Amino acid sequence: MRGRGRSGGVPAAPLPQRDGIDPVRVRLPENPEGVWTTVGDHLVARFGGAIGAARVEAMLSGRRFVGTDGPVAADEPYGAGRFIWFHRDFAPEEPVPFPVGVVYRDRHLVVADKPHFLATTPRGRHVTETAVARLRRELGLPELQPAHRLDRLTAGLVLFVVRPGERGAYQTLFRDRLVRKEYEAVAPYDPAREFPVTVRSRIVKERGVIAAREEPGEANSESRIELLEHRDGLGRYRLSPATGRTHQLRVHMNALGLPILQDPVYPVVEAEGAADDWSRPLQLLARALEFTDPVTGVAHRFESGLRLSALP
Repeated sequence: MRGRGRSGGVPAAPLPQRDGIDPVRVRLPENPEGVWTTVGDHLVARFGGAIGAARVEAMLSGRRFVGTDGPVAADEPYGAGRFIWFHRDFAPEEPVPFPVGVVYRDRHLVVADKPHFLATTPRGRHVTETAVARLRRELGLPELQPAHRLDRLTAGLVLFVVRPGERGAYQTLFRDRLVRKEYEAVAPYDPAREFPVTVRSRIVKERGVIAAREEPGEANSESRIELLEHRDGLGRYRLSPATGRTHQLRVHMNALGLPILQDPVYPVVEAEGAADDWSRPLQLLARALEFTDPVTGVAHRFESGLRLSALP
């Protein structure tokens, strides 16, 4: 990561990644009232509430805050606009005991088979145990970035971009719905329900609330659902989302009265910890991705090598 500048006049980070995670970048804001006399004053005020003033001071003493010219001292005069980097202290994470498979790799893309229970990107308590951090470490690709995200509890295909400058082109594919996505799910079988069916509804997801919900109003989500086979009271379904709302497929299957097997949220939010029972993975798999590569012009179709365990 050293020696490579970024767009917008932001210098390259002087610190390498740690465990596949970039250092935190801080830009010192304007200081019209002269509240902060030194860099240390600002850093303590900014981060002291989250990690404690004593911890920030210890990090300064340990030369853990670094600028483009080297470690930052607590008593350096404050200067607005300056960039400073540091590494967060990662809380211990229980390793997810399943590998990340690589389905395809070239100079532009990595298409990975993400296992159940592994987050795509760092968020909350999942930081180093994420697909992007693992792949950066395992493939030696420190600049790897996802073009989209897959729920932590959902397994299957995720597309990663090797070159940061090309990420926008691949993200645009997903934004403009130019990627054909197919999922597979195992859920109860209802002989009275006819398939295929297209479900359209308005889905709302509030910050801090685990479950999304449907409400009256203009539809903002659409999924086509097909029954592939059924036996022993269970069905295998192909799910083709036309939109990408949070938990969309899980919400739509639940709305049909066919909640996806081993879903810890729909129809009822289960007790804390139920979502991390590795013996009961959510029976939802991102099975296929199909698109025309915006960089090379090649038509791609990728299929997951994973299988759902509830209906082998």
